[in-house]
Amino acid sequence: MKTTTLLGIGFVVAVLAVIVLSTFRQQRVSCRVCVTFNGRRDCRTASATSRQEAQRTAVSNACGLLASGVTESIQCENTKPDSVEWIAPGSGN
Repeated sequence: MKTTTLLGIGFVVAVLAVIVLSTFRQQRVSCRVCVTFNGRRDCRTASATSRQEAQRTAVSNACGLLASGVTESIQCENTKPDSVEWIAPGSGN
């Protein structure tokens, strides 16, 4: 193979390695959220790279079981959670 071809392949591999490593290095936060909607309660756990995204995802997951239809889902997701418990990284929860 030509030197330029090898350099090109090496560059592509290096860029892909940086992308993969940066993805895995992101600090993840987890939380358990309990929501009551229309007299029913559900608790869900979610993880994300930010506290806001983890909480939003957990609420959305809980509301997916508590609400039916788009309107109820929106109302449920705008309901204040009963509780939000932050889970320490590596705790296994």
